[in-house]
Amino acid sequence: MNSEEEFYDAETGLESDDSCEVSFKDALVFDNKVTDSSTTQENGVRERRKTLPAEMISRNNFSVWSILKKCIGMELSKIAMPVVFNEPLSFLQRISEYMEHTHLIHKACTLSDSIDRMQIVAAFAVSAVASQWERTGKPFNPLLGETYELTREEEGYRLISEQVSHHPPVSAFHAESLKQEFEFHGSIYPKLKFWGKSVEAEPKGTMTLELLKHKEAYTWTNPFCCVHNIILGKLWIEQYGTVEIVNHSTGDKCVLNFKPCGMFGKELHKVEGHIQDKSKKKRRVIYGKWTECVYAVDPKVYEAHRKADRKTAGDSKKLKQEHSCEGEEADEMPDVQETVTVIPGSALLWRVSPRPADTAQMYNFTSFAMTLNELEPGMERLLAPTDCRLRPDIRAMENGDIDSASTEKERLEEKQRASRKERSEDEEEWSIRWFQLGTNPHTGAEDWLYTGGYFDRNHTDCPNIY
Repeated sequence: MNSEEEFYDAETGLESDDSCEVSFKDALVFDNKVTDSSTTQENGVRERRKTLPAEMISRNNFSVWSILKKCIGMELSKIAMPVVFNEPLSFLQRISEYMEHTHLIHKACTLSDSIDRMQIVAAFAVSAVASQWERTGKPFNPLLGETYELTREEEGYRLISEQVSHHPPVSAFHAESLKQEFEFHGSIYPKLKFWGKSVEAEPKGTMTLELLKHKEAYTWTNPFCCVHNIILGKLWIEQYGTVEIVNHSTGDKCVLNFKPCGMFGKELHKVEGHIQDKSKKKRRVIYGKWTECVYAVDPKVYEAHRKADRKTAGDSKKLKQEHSCEGEEADEMPDVQETVTVIPGSALLWRVSPRPADTAQMYNFTSFAMTLNELEPGMERLLAPTDCRLRPDIRAMENGDIDSASTEKERLEEKQRASRKERSEDEEEWSIRWFQLGTNPHTGAEDWLYTGGYFDRNHTDCPNIY
């Protein structure tokens, strides 16, 4: 196994507008001329798969403790992990799951009021982490130069991501509307630490959403993520921490508190926060669960409801809980509490999509995740040769061949080491293909920005990484 492998874990339909002149000639579409009777059609479009080629490989005969016992309190870099602890997706594909609820961005684009837009953007930020629930498999670490392309013409967007750094691992992505309505981009480099019973992921990297029609830019960072019971017991995940979404054009801000589970599990999955305008006046209260749904309500209505709850509960005080995975006495997963209690007068902003019936046998993938590694007819001739779908170890694992997946993974890692050594001897720098290090124009911070050109389909100079 490669001693230099980084172990890190990732952090949920449009009406046609014929009046808008948009060319889809460079969008990735599969061969619509396929006439094989086994190809399912839905409204004239090939229906994407609803399951994986093989069920999840059992991890019962493998011990992660033998690997991690010397790493307590350390950042989990340069730790080799058996392929069986992976899920058959690259981290670049995991990033693309932010786009599962792109309909929220489209909705925000149609709204005339900035506070209304902010509450939908807040719902999108929450939805972006929803697919992580029960996803305890580790995505494959992208190879340097690896890419992933996702085009969903029926949902009106396309995305390109690239692994722009290996040490430290940095993944950059850029998504854009096919009708020039929005751009969504960022770079992600999570830091993970092992605390004996759990792994904590500290979010690094800024998400930037630009609503082009409104000339608005929103930025935020993702919450912390903790995977409990790494050694023994049932694995479970919680998200916690404060997420601030800033509208750099209006000065509006949304502050979301992803609550830690707490001693008795009463706060498990809960998200609460508020939207304030540039004068810091509260305009909306946001509440819900990142695993279920998010609502918005008038602050006065929310406060009246809270007072009534306090009276009913006898003014009981809440216990203050730590936000870190460190120092926990027990990692037992609390029983999931009642679903979100809806305050009268609230507006539903977002609800999670139901998962497939066989999700537990399919790495707990969502329906969206199930489609991400599918190699559709006609796609291979359009993809860059560095695309994750063409990566043999991930493909082997998806097909249930753990031995081939392990062998291919080691081969690719050795090839990457040899390439790095050769560049070092020749004093050559790695050439990043689709992104460049620059300055985020909205935050002023260092960021990886898309340079354009990927969808021109000129992939002849892409590196041979597989």
